[in-house]
Amino acid sequence: TSALAKSFTTFLFEPPDTVEYGIAWQWQKEWQKKLLSEPSSEQAVWLLQHTPCYTMGRGASEENILFDLNDPPESLFRIDRGGEVTHHMPGQLVVYPVLDLKRYRKDLDWYLRQLEEVLVDVMNLLDIPSERIPGITGLWVEGKKVASLGISCRRWITQHGAAINVNCDLDGFSKVIPCGLTGHKVGKLNDWLPGLTVEEVKPLLRECFSK
Repeated sequence: TSALAKSFTTFLFEPPDTVEYGIAWQWQKEWQKKLLSEPSSEQAVWLLQHTPCYTMGRGASEENILFDLNDPPESLFRIDRGGEVTHHMPGQLVVYPVLDLKRYRKDLDWYLRQLEEVLVDVMNLLDIPSERIPGITGLWVEGKKVASLGISCRRWITQHGAAINVNCDLDGFSKVIPCGLTGHKVGKLNDWLPGLTVEEVKPLLRECFSK
């Protein structure tokens, strides 16, 4: 990390309860707006869990939605991140960094790979062998996707981030084609570490992200 980046404060927020998606998205937009208008202001990172919902990235195909768009089983949000449709729910740990990449490196591919590396480091601490698939963002364990990434960036200020399935109910994924990847299965970490909870993974993610 550059000396410039280290000279700026980054706030970490860890809401104790599940957060509705629209609220968390508003937090990010407000913080991004602050960084855009006051370039020397603090950055922010959220670690949280969502109430059940679905999100569609910009340009997401409705063909990957397997329910009636006019009558979704949970709240549905069309948002400004990259990527296709995904599902959020309790038991899935989400990290949302609102960072100024001008303080690090103005390279979105580099930033995505850094986020993936954070997830790999978490898996290593848990002794779960994970892998990346070239050309596809995310993380897999034994052929099952356990973590997803999707970001947006405005004048090098980021929004959105990454999600790790820890001990969540995966049934909601059956109502979509997650990330538009036909034939790819979804997994959760406690398939490999029974009893693992979000509260146990959260400090590991905090540590790896800080590094």
